Amino acid sequence: MADISANFLGIKSPNPFWLASAPPTDKKYNVLRAFEAGWGGVVWKTLGSQVKNVSSRYSAVNYNGSRVMGFNNIELISDRPLHINLKEIAECVKLFPDRAMIASLMADNTKESWHELIAQVEDTGAHGFELNFGCPHGMTERGMGAAVGQDPEIARMVVEWVMEKATIPVITKLTPNVHSVVPTGRAVVEADTDALSLINTIQSVTGVDLDTLVPNPYVAGKSVFGGYCGPAVKPIALKMLTTIAQDPVTNKVPISGIGGVSTWRDAVEFMLLGASNVQVCTAAMKHGFRIVEDMCEGLNNWMDEKGFATINDFIGKSVETITHWEDLDINYHHIAKINQDKCIHCGLCYIACEDTSHQSINLTYGKPYNMYLVKEEECVGCNLCQLVCPVDNCITMEVHRKGDEYLNWKEFQRLGMPLNDH
Repeated sequence: MADISANFLGIKSPNPFWLASAPPTDKKYNVLRAFEAGWGGVVWKTLGSQVKNVSSRYSAVNYNGSRVMGFNNIELISDRPLHINLKEIAECVKLFPDRAMIASLMADNTKESWHELIAQVEDTGAHGFELNFGCPHGMTERGMGAAVGQDPEIARMVVEWVMEKATIPVITKLTPNVHSVVPTGRAVVEADTDALSLINTIQSVTGVDLDTLVPNPYVAGKSVFGGYCGPAVKPIALKMLTTIAQDPVTNKVPISGIGGVSTWRDAVEFMLLGASNVQVCTAAMKHGFRIVEDMCEGLNNWMDEKGFATINDFIGKSVETITHWEDLDINYHHIAKINQDKCIHCGLCYIACEDTSHQSINLTYGKPYNMYLVKEEECVGCNLCQLVCPVDNCITMEVHRKGDEYLNWKEFQRLGMPLNDH
């Protein structure tokens, strides 16, 4: 059986699944339930100056019968007194010494505030810090949260302050509310952060209530931009993670992957693209803490199937497969093939191709059903038909090379070939 234990910055845990800094990690009661369910670690909900949260706080995007495809919140950092949070962190560490306990921090924008908060939290026995440079709402007017993460030089300065005082590992959490996470990532790595985590939530409006005409969540007739997370943000998170994993400066430190991790498959994808562990929030809020059991079992089975003994055997293995568009092989070609034994004759592939693609599927009317066949000479291999088909493996994409005249798009341009000859 594979070993799914994790070692992140010397912080050991029985598996790579941590709960992210969020409502599920706001108090001892929740955290103990999480540890009892089997979570490898938690990032305690962000500690800092006393705040007051509003009601309501959450909204969601549902799609095609699936609830909470995307999750939006306007909740700030922990609104519980700091001394109570510190006391409960210490108690959880003593009760579960084999689990990772990370404290998320967001201090006022002064060196003294950061140093004071760090000293208080280190006394709890916590194993590490996560600097919240990504909170997308509510704290920006005080030079906190995303206001720090969006400015590489401010982020660098704060990390330098933290590293002067911290004696336990420091993780810097990056905001996605920027054109690229790399500049801030580079700045904080150069300031000696021990690790990075990403992504934090994305600014959003999830929709407008058509009765009240006010976006949700609704607070006395008003709303604000919230932080968007959940399965809908996973593709964005994977892209930003990859840019960090590919950069020669930021890839020098471990990365904790966040953003739409709902299953063991999601976790493996994050780890293949460079994450050393993953953090989960929305999935736990929707399904409860016991989902970690399926995550651990699924990861273990997949590793056994692939022959990976430890998680370190596959972390980052997919990073090098993402390249620049102009470096792709333009001689590589797919042609769709429809398995007539599996086809249910719904016609979705034909409609999609005929209306919005390359008219590459032939429709033959007949009884008891219509037939759909691919026109191989017209198929460009876009795979839209495969994506809309409701039957797994009914439409497959077969590889056909179209010559070897050009290596890639750069070579095609170098030879000066006109587009209409392509």
